[in-house]
Amino acid sequence: MEKISLSIKIYIGLIIALVILGAINVFLPQGSFLPNLPEQELPASRPVLALVNAAIMLILYGGLGFLGLRLSQKLGFADIWDLGVSNKQRFLIPALVGIAIGVFFIFADAFLSQFYKLGPLPHPPFPTSLLASATAGIGEEVIFRLFFISFWVWLISCVILKNRWQNQIFWAVAIFSGLAFAFGHIPSVMILFGFNTIIEIPFALMTEIILLNGILSLFAAYYFRKFGFLAAVGIHFWADIVWHVIWGVI
Repeated sequence: MEKISLSIKIYIGLIIALVILGAINVFLPQGSFLPNLPEQELPASRPVLALVNAAIMLILYGGLGFLGLRLSQKLGFADIWDLGVSNKQRFLIPALVGIAIGVFFIFADAFLSQFYKLGPLPHPPFPTSLLASATAGIGEEVIFRLFFISFWVWLISCVILKNRWQNQIFWAVAIFSGLAFAFGHIPSVMILFGFNTIIEIPFALMTEIILLNGILSLFAAYYFRKFGFLAAVGIHFWADIVWHVIWGVI
């Protein structure tokens, strides 16, 4: 029987943490992000919603992420616990990069929000913002980096182009991953500001959505390939801690 590697064990631990945090999040106040509906107006009871949310994360995120992990190993990306990567590269540097990105988010939002009349972007209330930072750091990186980038780079570079131009394909896919990540936030923005169609979103606000999410995505993609998935999670998590938790409280 094949021995389960430390990287796979860490991945399983991350998915379990994602499932638990996602279930807990259902019971926390959402502020302006989701209507705090009374129990009778919800489609199901909160325990049922938590169970459904946990099941989706376990099956969908867990399955796609595991496929992405295997493909990233085939591509030669740094493994989750790569012995050639130091803890400084795996944890400390991504934390500093994430903090810097979070600070950039604050200044970018302060500048760009002057060009539309909706005010600065809102944040989840504390402590929801803390759990949201952890679930986004794991879950969104599983989908948009670990699975999306690994799958498309493998398919295009290895399968279609017969192991050619992997670096060029990686950066092209990383850009598309950033755009997909940015546009994935548009439905929540429409709900937050009461837009009925995407064309109602002001140009400056759309620019901000693409800029902020795009920059985070490119840094996360680079560190994912070079230092492993934990580095990408760290960048995302610490950026959200500064942006949603600290700045959200201030």
